[in-house]
Amino acid sequence: MTRLLVLLCLSLAAQPLAAEDRRPPASAAEISLSFAPVVRQAAPAVVNIYARRVVADRVTPFAGDPFFSQLFRDFGRVQPRVQNALGSGVIVSADGLVVSNYHVVGQATEIRVVLTDRREYDAEVLLSDEESDLAILRLQGARDLPALPFRDSDTVEVGDLVLAIGNPFGVGQTVSQGIVSGLARSGLSIGGGRGYFIQTDAAINPGNSGGALVDMAGRLVGINTAILSRSGGSNGIGFAIPANLVTRFVDQARAGRDRFQRPWAGVSGQPVDAALAEGFGLDLPQGVVLSDLHPDSPFGKAGLKVGDVVLELGGAPVNTPQEMLFRLSAEGVGGEIAVTYLRQGRERTARVALIAAPETPPRAPLTVTGRSVLAGLSVVNLNPAVAQETGLPAEAQGVLVTDPGETGARIGLRPGDILMLMNDRPIRSTADVAEAASAGGRNWHVEYLRGGRRGVLRFRV
Repeated sequence: MTRLLVLLCLSLAAQPLAAEDRRPPASAAEISLSFAPVVRQAAPAVVNIYARRVVADRVTPFAGDPFFSQLFRDFGRVQPRVQNALGSGVIVSADGLVVSNYHVVGQATEIRVVLTDRREYDAEVLLSDEESDLAILRLQGARDLPALPFRDSDTVEVGDLVLAIGNPFGVGQTVSQGIVSGLARSGLSIGGGRGYFIQTDAAINPGNSGGALVDMAGRLVGINTAILSRSGGSNGIGFAIPANLVTRFVDQARAGRDRFQRPWAGVSGQPVDAALAEGFGLDLPQGVVLSDLHPDSPFGKAGLKVGDVVLELGGAPVNTPQEMLFRLSAEGVGGEIAVTYLRQGRERTARVALIAAPETPPRAPLTVTGRSVLAGLSVVNLNPAVAQETGLPAEAQGVLVTDPGETGARIGLRPGDILMLMNDRPIRSTADVAEAASAGGRNWHVEYLRGGRRGVLRFRV
């Protein structure tokens, strides 16, 4: 769960009801008003999930030391440890497809799902995505299960009544009630990236992750995923992944994909703030200004240029890069999407192709073998598809480390490093890595990029 570092308290003045406006319920119907019919309809489709995974802990005498634990990060022996996770999930089809969070079931080696009627099933992960914090499971041997229908999450408005259903703290299925308190929340680091969320004040606590946020018709509005809190308990600020994105995940899982495929934009941009709005002649800060376009970007091929301000995608306003990514992801690969943008004070429209990230140049994966000191090092050529999968900028080039191998890890290489130079040999492709590794030598000099910063490794064998 994301923890809130800074709390912002808002004071709202409420007008009390006048004495003459207060009255007891006037009829039996008013006395019996209840959310029970909605709960009876929706709750059977919300399940408890118990997941186990094996993680590698490094046993070191420097554990817990703020200085030496970092200095000797790779010191000590690796010892496997079983880690248990508890969360919730939502049945979305009668044949046993279940949606949950990646942080609940991602990399799990054993998953057990328990329904409200106490039936239990083993489950396997069909598709998962750390960036969106979503995973699709299939219950083995399940059929004729209760399932929640989806609501178009673009029709949700602030103030709509919602119920959060899940298994907080492992106490058993629990229902909490609230409203949609915010939309288009996209400045939050949840999962492996920054997402786009529906905000609610319905109580969400640890164990609610992967549970359902439903409307008053019992339709799935979103998948509960995170809260902002210092204590770990609900402060009335919870977040759910919108149902429109969840629907796309389910579609791809049914199509047999094990990795979520997003349409590729090939652009970099930033939100338009007040200063930029004044420069662009906008009455209000809105939109995303494009700061860079990949040569193969579908936005560029549709006529957009650096400096253009994207105002809408598919008729919906976009004000952050995360909002753009959500709109594209919710559309899926294939077809086109309408784009409204601003150039030189004039609004224009275009249609942008929804394409998968190109695999150019080819990945050409390589693992160094033989007697090389870097045996076990695995690398691929960077291309837009690799950059999208690893969260790197679309324009990233070079050779990416996917596995440093035993020696590579010992000298300081990590997955995600971009190799630049090996023993004075520029690294532009995996073939260059093969040649440099086979050349050998006792003195080694490796230069790499990590998080945009250049690093140097020197060692002797």
